[in-house]
Amino acid sequence: MRAIRCKQYGPPESLVVEDIPDLEPPAGHVVIDVKAAAVNFPDVLIIENKYQFKPPLPFTPGSEAAGIVRAVGAGVTRFKPGSRVAAFTGSGGFAEQALAPESACVPLEDDVPFELAAAFTLAYGTSHHAVLDRGALQPGETMLVLGAAGGVGLAAVEIGKALGARVIAAASSDEKLATCVKHGADATINYSSEDLRERIKALTDGKGPDVIYDPVGGVYAEPAFRSIGWRGRYLVVGFANGEIPKLPLNLMLLKGASVVGVFWGDFAKREPQRNHAAFEQMVGWIREGKLKPYVSTRYPLDDTGRALRDMAERRVIGKIVITP
Repeated sequence: MRAIRCKQYGPPESLVVEDIPDLEPPAGHVVIDVKAAAVNFPDVLIIENKYQFKPPLPFTPGSEAAGIVRAVGAGVTRFKPGSRVAAFTGSGGFAEQALAPESACVPLEDDVPFELAAAFTLAYGTSHHAVLDRGALQPGETMLVLGAAGGVGLAAVEIGKALGARVIAAASSDEKLATCVKHGADATINYSSEDLRERIKALTDGKGPDVIYDPVGGVYAEPAFRSIGWRGRYLVVGFANGEIPKLPLNLMLLKGASVVGVFWGDFAKREPQRNHAAFEQMVGWIREGKLKPYVSTRYPLDDTGRALRDMAERRVIGKIVITP
């Protein structure tokens, strides 16, 4: 089978396409014929050796995929060859075949497109865990979403609206913000052309948001946190800006606010029953039209490096997928 291989840590252009042997499933795992694999920002960090998850070299990147089960290992009971699934693979998704634990797979109905399913697992799993479990967002509260036009950002916007909250979307261009409005955002902030703190103050009547969802980090973190409301919850989701920010602890004291870490990958492993329940709720929301995963661009396997470069340079709106 053909697969993208990271043979040495480096930029997206260092990846190569190789023929490698077909996969065999160990106990508790399935092999999937990949129809679509989504690109996520951690995929960029992993190939540059800048992420907490470090697979041994050489490896195939790609943390989520959707397709048809090719083979199952001993002990697998939920799936059989021919089952349609989406899976959080951690790595290995950018290939014609991928390996995933049974517990990391979600069954797909026949009418669910593979591209949308591949774009769903990590982004919506992360955002559901962040907004409901870690942020405890309530109906009528206000949530500010930084990096709102990206995959996890748009998912957070939609989930916030599904819960009955008011959602303020912040992004770096008017084009990106227009997409956020289409996905339910009540108000917007262009932090490339507007003062973030002043705009938050105006949009919240000086009260500040109850929840701040931050997958960006960097220079936006401190001004956003200084704007948070009383008993606010600041969700640390990631650092797409490339810089891990440092916040003065007195800010938490003055606002009675919390800084809350979000690590969906470990949550899914440690608390699989709660994770499955979250996906059941979200599948229901999809059927009700409340969640609409958005795939903006599709790349063939040979263009995986270009897809990761687009992600690294923050040119992506919504989700992008590789179609082996």
